[in-house]
Amino acid sequence: MHFLSSTSMVITAHLLAAMLAGGLIGMERSLHGRPAGFRTHALVCLASALLMTVTAFQTSWIPQADTELFRTDPTRMAQGIMTGIGFLGAGVIFKEGLNVRGLTTAASIWITAAIGILVGIGFYYPAILATALVLVTLSLFRWIEAKIPSHYYANNTITYDRNCVPSQDTIKDFLREHGFRLEGVSYRIANDGTTFEYRMTIRTSDANNLTKLAEYLSVAKDVRHFEIAPAGE
Repeated sequence: MHFLSSTSMVITAHLLAAMLAGGLIGMERSLHGRPAGFRTHALVCLASALLMTVTAFQTSWIPQADTELFRTDPTRMAQGIMTGIGFLGAGVIFKEGLNVRGLTTAASIWITAAIGILVGIGFYYPAILATALVLVTLSLFRWIEAKIPSHYYANNTITYDRNCVPSQDTIKDFLREHGFRLEGVSYRIANDGTTFEYRMTIRTSDANNLTKLAEYLSVAKDVRHFEIAPAGE
């Protein structure tokens, strides 16, 4: 039967391998609570492999006589897949305050599509190697990144009564006392002119300082409102 032909078995192996590779990458994303996880990555990789079978196995759906007249270009299909996947990647990137999150998940979706393309044409060695390297990058590199000495940034908003606003130098001094450096500041009058806001980007070398700053601001009598949003992935 045609369904049990060698070509059908090869295509089945390609699609199952693509689903497995995408699922492995997606499991890591799901483990860390990312919006695009196990099922999304598995489907992306499977879809890319499925579309590439159109060109990799074109003799199966184009009559033999017609293949002498024209051939589809696999590279154009791959180009179209990578262009289209950009829309899905953009969907997992979102802005939270002044922070941009989801970039790593978008990158993992993009490379998952690339792995699907390789599996779809039967180029297994680079596909398997790429899958292993992606898993290493997402897991081991996360541990390495946590061990590397680095600065922690946060967006800090503090609101005061309009008639009781401390000077910017005073703000710098208490931030310095709590282990922060002021990297940027903007100002806003809100609530029909009754309050004054400092909107700042602050930096520290100790993540625990964020908690200490929040505790200080929560009991400060002259602070009407505050918000601390750590900058992250």
